[in-house]
Amino acid sequence: MTRATLDKQPHEVAAMFDDVAAKYDLVNDVLSLGQARLWRKAVARSLAVRAGERVLDLAAGTGTSSLPFTAAGAEVVPCDFSFGMLREGKRRHPSLPLTAGDATRLPFADGVFDAVTISFGLRNVQDTDRALREMLRVTKPGGRLLICEFSRPTWAPFRTVYTEYLMRALPPVAKAVSSNPDAYVYLAESIRAWPDQAGLAGRLQQAGWSRVAWRNLTGGIVALHRATKTG
Repeated sequence: MTRATLDKQPHEVAAMFDDVAAKYDLVNDVLSLGQARLWRKAVARSLAVRAGERVLDLAAGTGTSSLPFTAAGAEVVPCDFSFGMLREGKRRHPSLPLTAGDATRLPFADGVFDAVTISFGLRNVQDTDRALREMLRVTKPGGRLLICEFSRPTWAPFRTVYTEYLMRALPPVAKAVSSNPDAYVYLAESIRAWPDQAGLAGRLQQAGWSRVAWRNLTGGIVALHRATKTG
């Protein structure tokens, strides 16, 4: 994979997700060996939304990630830039207020959400720092952010095995279960190029977030980054 392939334009990334929308959740479960469901549960527990809160779920895809928040009684706005994902989500979950939106130019007023979350989508945003500032803008003072994203395994031997899986085993598995295996080659490369836990924490602080912390899941394959908007 060349750097030019990794540096896709936003419309190209959106089209890629459109192509895989129908089987996206299934393929994620297969490729993560079932861990994706556990990671979603960890997000719900960590964000700990309360009834009546307003939550923005970015990169919500088909809306699967939003369901635990609606079950808790929160008002959830699932938002994604892929129309294919949104159409599939509306077919599956017609009651969800699925909304089209770009994370770098969110279609919401200042300070309207008690919590903002994004799972496995931040690394696919073209301008990460601008997106983090946009999330800060739409969050109420005292509100919170939770990012669930692939990260860097903490144990070096495991990190080597994991990298080999991403770049060698993942593409043939994706080819067997996905209609667009090239999309998963791109996603694997985007994971490898993504900053580690401390790197993302630093970018959150630079964007203006406070009380930044992270917790590793599955040995650091995934990390939950938490932050608060103060002032």
